Amino acid sequence: MNYSDKINPVVREMKPSGIRKFFDVAAKMPDVISLGVGEPDFVTPWGIRDAAIKSLQRGYTQYTGNRGLGELTQEIALYLASRFGATYDPASELLVTVGASEALDVAMRTLTRPGDEVLIPDPSFVSYAPCVALCGATPVPVVCSADNGFKLTVAALEAAVTPKTRVVILPFPNNPTGAVMHRADLEPICRWIVEHDLTVISDEIYAELTYGGKHVSAAALPGMRERTVLVSGFSKAFAMTGWRLGYAAAPKPFTDAMLKIHQYTIMCAPSASQYAGLAALRIGREDGYAAVADMREKYDLRRRFLVAEFNDMGLDCFEPEGAFYVFPCVKRCGMDGETFANELLAAKHVAVVPGEAFGASGRDYVRCSYATGMRDLETAVGRIREFVAEVRNH
Repeated sequence: MNYSDKINPVVREMKPSGIRKFFDVAAKMPDVISLGVGEPDFVTPWGIRDAAIKSLQRGYTQYTGNRGLGELTQEIALYLASRFGATYDPASELLVTVGASEALDVAMRTLTRPGDEVLIPDPSFVSYAPCVALCGATPVPVVCSADNGFKLTVAALEAAVTPKTRVVILPFPNNPTGAVMHRADLEPICRWIVEHDLTVISDEIYAELTYGGKHVSAAALPGMRERTVLVSGFSKAFAMTGWRLGYAAAPKPFTDAMLKIHQYTIMCAPSASQYAGLAALRIGREDGYAAVADMREKYDLRRRFLVAEFNDMGLDCFEPEGAFYVFPCVKRCGMDGETFANELLAAKHVAVVPGEAFGASGRDYVRCSYATGMRDLETAVGRIREFVAEVRNH
């Protein structure tokens, strides 16, 4: 059988995730330190795990409502309003999903049509462009530069917009760069979006991991709530990656449409995960999100350590203000990010991700996650320093 002929051409031509490629290779090598996958090294706090265990002991193993547990959507609404000033009706404007990934997918399928164009800051998370392509739309990169901290600008958007443009993705804090858009950065972007009557998918999964200032939600800015799908989840802030729990917040017409897709493809998020998420938000509300703050403080120490080390070894590395990644430029080593990552892995058993996995603008960079312990980070930095010295002296 000619299997190639049987597979959707869009899927057939789609490249595998550049992140997973290096993770899979590294997993087969001894003594590898992986700075590749963006997953917290912390275990989900006990109170959250205990709530899930108790839900199972009580026999709460049935389907929940399609939108999610009513108690959970109420807590999500309280959380978004109190933390970021984004207000939503828990009964009609929230949808609990299987991770933020499902929220992104259903939002994209709801807001785009075949032939549309979607503006995506470049570099950005690897899933955006494939999700757009699967909808029959066209992903259009919007170049972001290290010169201004990888922030999105009106000038860059203006250079990319066409009559076919329908959606803008706002992925801040950004993966892989760690870039953050402050209010003064976002306001002109939002005015431009309103003027062009576009819709927005605002991926705010790293909102709690913002250093030196509070996260600003695009959905809370003037004129934006009515045209924005806010996507987030529990994976990063609460160290709950394996629980696969996310959500989308948007005006009712959007969530009603997304709910149809969710009903037919997923039905509901896992019940135990939803009870865990409920506990995460309730415990956080009661203790001022102490566990989140503690993890953020540890990330912050690692962040400053890596930025200083990379700059000291001559690899230009701007200081990220969010997420848990640094994005050093390896051009001074006389190689692009793909070559650097491959040779570093082979020579020193340290796994990093080539920047080009996140878009063409990342060609001369590599992404290093600091969601790992300081001991491993120190060892990895020592190996990278040796590698850089050897390459330059070759």
